[in-house]
Amino acid sequence: MTFESFVEAQSVLLWSTFAIALLLGAVVNKTNFCTMGAVSDWVNIGDLGRFRAWMLAATVALVGVIVLEGMGMANPDAAFPPYRSPLLIWAENLLGGVMFGIGMTLASGCGNKVLIRIGGGNLKSIVVLLIIAVIAYFMINPFPDSDQTLMSLLFFDWIRPLAVDMGSAQDLGTLASPDNAVMARLVIGGLIALALLVFIFKSADFRRSFDNLFAGLLVGLAVLGAWYVSSNITLDVDGDIYSLREFAQQWDFLAETDEGKPADTRPLSPQSFTFINPMGQTLGYVSGGFSSAYLTFGIMALIGVIVGSFLWSLFSRSFRFEWFASGKDFFNHIIGAILMGFGGVLAMGCTIGQGITGFSTLAIGSLIALIAIIFGCALTMKIQYYQLVYEEEATFIKALVTSLVDMKLLPSGLRSLDAV
Repeated sequence: MTFESFVEAQSVLLWSTFAIALLLGAVVNKTNFCTMGAVSDWVNIGDLGRFRAWMLAATVALVGVIVLEGMGMANPDAAFPPYRSPLLIWAENLLGGVMFGIGMTLASGCGNKVLIRIGGGNLKSIVVLLIIAVIAYFMINPFPDSDQTLMSLLFFDWIRPLAVDMGSAQDLGTLASPDNAVMARLVIGGLIALALLVFIFKSADFRRSFDNLFAGLLVGLAVLGAWYVSSNITLDVDGDIYSLREFAQQWDFLAETDEGKPADTRPLSPQSFTFINPMGQTLGYVSGGFSSAYLTFGIMALIGVIVGSFLWSLFSRSFRFEWFASGKDFFNHIIGAILMGFGGVLAMGCTIGQGITGFSTLAIGSLIALIAIIFGCALTMKIQYYQLVYEEEATFIKALVTSLVDMKLLPSGLRSLDAV
């Protein structure tokens, strides 16, 4: 898709993103696709149905991306955020992932689920969104009249030195074969996808579940569709072809006026769905007076998911206003939102952003973040369950130690509570 006008090209990008996100929001609401719910089903009742749906979405996105990349129709190497960056920020992926996993459990859902719940009338999730937006914004952007961000104040000096320089890129294909990374990704990604599909479809219950099949397929295709659109919109300037970001970076030389000039060129890079950083971008858009210069792929994705969920809620007559049930419920959501704000930026994504979009690039950091998110979520659920069953007897420390024993991360001799 090649255009002669930047404004027209960007408009196609933004409205295509909105359309795909609207479909994503409706499908996720209809099918109750939820990573936290999938982990909850697994940890609490041993049901892997929704977890298989999530794995199917990740597999569809993975296969699609490596095929499109092999055909020159997707460009994850230039992605925003830079999943394949040579700098492996493993400690940030790990810490951020655990924080995000804990946070999404306390706040009743990940970044995507927050938007779905808002579309369904959940007022609690609006509070969660606002808190995440403020933290995500100031993790990246400096405070007024300052050059300091939350990242530089709280994390950068001690955690960034732990990063490892991987050379050219951190994805499995490049690490396996630097000279033929595209083919290596096809082989490695294909083998991973095959193994996942065998696991996914060996369950007869899953094969009979329309919602799980439909959700896995459509969510994966939505992520793939966003990769395709954001990688294939270009500009023709006197016969020379530029990507949107390349054009914006050379705006003063290529553009005749400042009309449509973006405030930041990074969000014009190839990308797909992630929802924590876009919450911060949305705050920037609002504080910037709703100027089109601040309107990005991520903001349109966020709005699209909310609208899609809202429309499905109206169609299914499931729209319900919901507020905090108690002071404890309010406190849990606030703490959860804070942890998701910090964790989502540190980990460079959420369950969708790293678990599906990042996973589709085969980036090592995405795999670390994903495992950490699942661990943080599962551990928090176990602790909550033990405290619920044993009430006053289950102090936090006892519940934590017993949960870690259950997860085989501590010896059984340290068990403080009987298994439930």
